[in-house]
Amino acid sequence: MREIKVSNSSSDYFLPAEWEKHEATWIGWPHNKNDWPGKMTPIPWVYSEIVRKICEGEIVRIVVESVSHKEKAVKVLNSVGVSEDKVEFFILPTDRGWMRDSGPAFVKNKSEIALINFRFNAWAKYSNYKKDEKLSPFISKKLSIRKIIPSHKKSHVVLEGGSIDINGRGTLITTEECLLDPKVQVRNPGFDKKDYEEIFSTYLGIKKVLWLGKGIAGDDTHGHVDDLCRFINEDTVIVVQEKNPADENYKLLNENKERLQSMKLENGSRLNVVEMPMPSPVIFKGQRLPASYANFYISNSAVLVPTFNDKNDKTALGILSELFKDRPVVGIHSIDLVWGLGTLHCLTHEQPAL
Repeated sequence: MREIKVSNSSSDYFLPAEWEKHEATWIGWPHNKNDWPGKMTPIPWVYSEIVRKICEGEIVRIVVESVSHKEKAVKVLNSVGVSEDKVEFFILPTDRGWMRDSGPAFVKNKSEIALINFRFNAWAKYSNYKKDEKLSPFISKKLSIRKIIPSHKKSHVVLEGGSIDINGRGTLITTEECLLDPKVQVRNPGFDKKDYEEIFSTYLGIKKVLWLGKGIAGDDTHGHVDDLCRFINEDTVIVVQEKNPADENYKLLNENKERLQSMKLENGSRLNVVEMPMPSPVIFKGQRLPASYANFYISNSAVLVPTFNDKNDKTALGILSELFKDRPVVGIHSIDLVWGLGTLHCLTHEQPAL
């Protein structure tokens, strides 16, 4: 597969919005027991329900460790009624398999799909990521998709899919905590806002970047935006809000909402900002987990939303049902899943249709 580098913003590739039509969704079948210590048993069954819902509208491409790992996945999927013609398996050993972050950014133009092979370094926190780094080249080779290596200041740019969200028309939203913190989980040392805005323009077709402050409490990634604020159409975002003043999320989430209310899109129009509640804090073994309704995934056939046995589950599902008129909104029980420090959006990655 030919590898190319883009050196300026003249590229006509752009990153499509998540609600646009997918060719497929990528997931990595769970295998690392350290991601869900003491809770691994139910996790494949949660994944099977996710796959069952997604494959109603698109192919699900599943990365597995080995032939035996594939056989285990098939057995679980068959148990919940997933037809084997709705899934495709790819054998590649991985460290974790959180596809949103280790997978490529799929971009397109009028004639082809390409992938941006951003570097993945396990959120600048963990040492075991060398296998996950091979995912983008692997997909490029297997599907014969053009691979673009993003370079800035002579460095291979590190970027995770969960750190950005886009409206498909040229506006991207992210957080200062994740990308600009000079000391904690530093992805690209020395990069400032101007550097990132140039990278987003060059490789993702972005015209406007909206910067929020901090991410939610309990977020292992140090500020991913997909637990915080998401585009649901080209001019509307949902932002999670905490109503309890004593909660550590209260102030930072309110500050982000205030920023959003003064922001404008790439076309100069103001954002439409919709509030959505947070669930009550989810604590396990003394650790606060990053439980958030914003970590939903928009598939071709449904919007899958994490739920937490919480009084606000119904409210969050209702808000999203009012916003998404073209596909159903479905809750996925995620109390066990969030022990892995991520839920639905973190583990999925869409491949857009041409």
